[in-house]
Amino acid sequence: MRAGLVLGEVWNGLRRNMSVVISVVLVTFVSLTFVGAAILMQLQIQQMKTFWFDRAQVAIYLCTEYDESATCAGEDAGEEEISAVENALQSDTLRPYVDDFFFVTHEQAYEEFVQQFDGNPIVDITQPEQLNQTFWIKLSDPSRSDIITETFSGIPGVQSVSDQRSLLDRIFLFLGVASYTAIVIAGLMLVAAMLLISTTIRLSAFSRRREIGIMRLVGASNRFIQTPFILEGIIAALFGAVLASAASVSIVRFFVQGFLASEVPFTSYITVEQALVVPPVLILVGVILSAIAAKIAITRYLRV
Repeated sequence: MRAGLVLGEVWNGLRRNMSVVISVVLVTFVSLTFVGAAILMQLQIQQMKTFWFDRAQVAIYLCTEYDESATCAGEDAGEEEISAVENALQSDTLRPYVDDFFFVTHEQAYEEFVQQFDGNPIVDITQPEQLNQTFWIKLSDPSRSDIITETFSGIPGVQSVSDQRSLLDRIFLFLGVASYTAIVIAGLMLVAAMLLISTTIRLSAFSRRREIGIMRLVGASNRFIQTPFILEGIIAALFGAVLASAASVSIVRFFVQGFLASEVPFTSYITVEQALVVPPVLILVGVILSAIAAKIAITRYLRV
């Protein structure tokens, strides 16, 4: 197969259908950008899970005099009840599961509350005794938080036991739904891109129907006839995939690392190095789907 002749046919096809080719590039760019965003979001979710789950703590909230629950009955947790919880945390039973813990008094909780809500009118109507005294527990294995929950739930002086992991799970569930939504949108856009590629190949083949007829008369193989059209689809999609790859890496470079990491530094973010795994995936997906769409389109056209 003569490479020069094939490349010449590819160039002619791209030049004759330039407006449609640009459409293919743009649709492929948008669809693969959604794919890249979905991949980046999954990477970010895993990064945040690793960061936060290792730091997740269990909080044992003690009773206040304003709490009328069964274990509190409107009485503040006394020294005996506080000592009972502390001794249980230091016992041989729980020691293998507890890495560290610390106790926050009413006054310490109020100081943190004032710092957090500085300038908010709620500070003026809140008193230290209204805020729970709390044991904050760091576990050796955060996945075993149910042991702490079962041990201290319902005992005198304890209002409630809260596992931060359950709160984080809700956040990650929301982020996961957003990620899967992006995947669905990306899938629909990829279908649109494949249909557009197929249409482009059919238009290109129709505009060169005379040349195709001559090649058939002189005994050219179907492979020789199909190759330029398949390459046209691949090249158009490749441009779109490269643009989508650049957009994905740019999002991490300028938005995630350039903005979020400095303005919202409460968690860990993915790096540009981690984002570099996305371009090969996008390019591979773009090339494979475009080759399939072009192959199907030109094969059907030649059978007509």
